[in-house]
Formats: sequence, C-alpha cells, structure tokens
Amino acid sequence: MAAIRAEQINPFLISAKQVMQQVCMVDIKFGKIEKTDFKLDGNPMLIMLGITGELCGQACFVMDIEIAKKIASRMMMGMPVSEFDDMARSAISELGNMVMGNAATILSNNNVMIDITPPTIITGTTTIESPDSTMFKVPLIYENYEVTLCFMFKN
Repeated sequence: MAAIRAEQINPFLISAKQVMQQVCMVDIKFGKIEKTDFKLDGNPMLIMLGITGELCGQACFVMDIEIAKKIASRMMMGMPVSEFDDMARSAISELGNMVMGNAATILSNNNVMIDITPPTIITGTTTIESPDSTMFKVPLIYENYEVTLCFMFKN
C-alpha cells in the first residue's frame, strides 16, 4: 500500500477547517484517516477537483445530498435550500474551489507548487477507480453531520 504523508494532506485539512469555519460558521473535527475503496451508495454527492503540479491526483468532498443542501444554505446566509438546484450546486462548487485554492496557497508557502482543476459535481451511486492511485479518506465532522474528504494521489 502506498503511504500518504502528513505534509501532503495537512494543507487540505487546515484549509477545509478554515474555510468551513469562515464560510459556513461550523467547527470541524477530524476523524481518523484511512485507506478506502471509492464506492458511493445511497444519496451521495461529491465535489471532485484535480490536482496537478508537484502533487498529482484528485481531491473529493463526499457528502449526502441533504448535508450538501444544509451547507449550501449556510453559505447563502441561511437562505433555505430545499432542492439541490443550480444555486446550491454553484455554492457547493465554490466551497471546493475555496478549500483547494487555500490549500494551494498553504502548499506554495512550503515550496510545493500545485494547480487545481475546476470542480466536477457527481451525484448518485458511483464507483471511481484510478489504477495508479491509492485513495485515503478523512471524515470532517461538525454538529451531527459528516463530510468526507478523500485524496487520490498518484503512486
């Protein structure tokens, strides 16, 4: 199994915590990092962003669609979000951009240069495989909700 190093993921975790605190006004606690297969069942949605440069791979935020609506509502200053419509998708995509952009800045301050791709939103049951990557996940827990941050870095 490929190892993941703290200096690879800590900038993303620090960024996720900062952005969620500032934009959604929630305090994030981290669960245990673990290796995982990428299979989603139920009513999930994910925001996937590519990472290129000195660190190559993908980062994904995975959550139930109901949690995505709650986060979108918080991002829109409490405006009720009853459907995962264009406005909610835009808010959730922007969350991914903010977290990844902030992580890219943290990494650049440590002399690791990356670029990120625009976010892709995927909903529904899915399996994603990358033969030259190992996937790890870290639960981001706030209140009674959980968002999972997944990393697939090229081996």
